[in-house]
Amino acid sequence: MIKFLHTRIRVRDMDKTVRFYETLGYQLKERKDSPQGNQLAFLELPGNEVFLELCYSDDYTTACPEDLMHTALGVEDIIEYCDRVEKAGIEIWPSGWREKFTSGGRKMAFVTDPDGYEVEILER
Repeated sequence: MIKFLHTRIRVRDMDKTVRFYETLGYQLKERKDSPQGNQLAFLELPGNEVFLELCYSDDYTTACPEDLMHTALGVEDIIEYCDRVEKAGIEIWPSGWREKFTSGGRKMAFVTDPDGYEVEILER
């Protein structure tokens, strides 16, 4: 059987990006240097087996084009989750998300990490 293990994204500031993802609920599991000299951080969400690998290198310029890719998180209560994340200083979009969530339908929002990667938030 083949298993999906992790997704790697390049980052400009390892500490800042780790803190961002910790605010979203990720836990840092390991930090190390790769044999190629990259700094690596492996983060996971409790109850999940797939890691998010952050990679930093002095000689790599990170530039994430808008809407290139995104990750998605499923949460039990999107209003509670987004409220907590917003209070921690992370901008939730689209603006007016609280009002949009009261009108019914599928509840989804987004945040953007320090390097421009989008994270979709869906109520499960």
